[in-house]
Amino acid sequence: MTSGKKHTVRTLRKMKTNGEKIVMLTAYDAPTAKFAQAGGVDMILVGDSLGMAALGYSDTVPVTMDDMVHHCKAVRRGAPDTFIVGDMPFLSFHLSEEQTLLNAARLIQDANCDAVKLETDHSTIPVVKRLVEAGIPVCAHIGLLPQSVKTSGGYRIHGRKEEEAEALLADAIALQEAGAFAIVFECLPASLAKKITESLDIPTIGIGAGPYCDGQVQVIADLVGFFTEYLPKHAKRYADLGNEMKNAVSSYVDDVRSGTFPGVENATE
Repeated sequence: MTSGKKHTVRTLRKMKTNGEKIVMLTAYDAPTAKFAQAGGVDMILVGDSLGMAALGYSDTVPVTMDDMVHHCKAVRRGAPDTFIVGDMPFLSFHLSEEQTLLNAARLIQDANCDAVKLETDHSTIPVVKRLVEAGIPVCAHIGLLPQSVKTSGGYRIHGRKEEEAEALLADAIALQEAGAFAIVFECLPASLAKKITESLDIPTIGIGAGPYCDGQVQVIADLVGFFTEYLPKHAKRYADLGNEMKNAVSSYVDDVRSGTFPGVENATE
């Protein structure tokens, strides 16, 4: 984005029309969001991936609405001029229409997000429609749904079989008709992601879905090397901050134990 103004759902759709790639990145705190905004991303996703990336959980299921609101507020403070999407966590939009609206409203009103994201399939299309009718912009999410891995058989590529691919295409079209302003594709075959992208008027944002989506989203921890044990195939590491941080801490420990820090120059008079 070159104008310096925060995106809206209209300008994001215009980017698709103009063939401009949309860049989305996760952030979970104010300092990271500040650097993401300074780096020029179009959108920040406060994903429930914060469960693993920031809170130490093994998956996204334990993340609560309170967690999401807390971290979305921090991200907004760090990136006041960036379009921010807040994730709806596990079971936050399944129990009742009233609960769904109230939870989404917390992200929009309390945390000042610009939109919410839902893990979606055919069963959640009425939910998307109701949220949009209430004035809440919705980013849908199809393919691999981390909140549903216990029932879907684990982490896998979705849409390889013809029947599943046709269902994903139908869901995407229905989600667009329900009012979603964008759809995240997670772990879809590149050819299927291309086909669905070309069938939609709204932007598609890929993660592990190949190069043909209208934009891409990645987890910040993968990009900067905070996860040193494993790098997903769909990610690219642009820095090695994890090892840099470890080395910095080790140097600090050595300096304190050897008596070289603090020195006279670090003392107050």
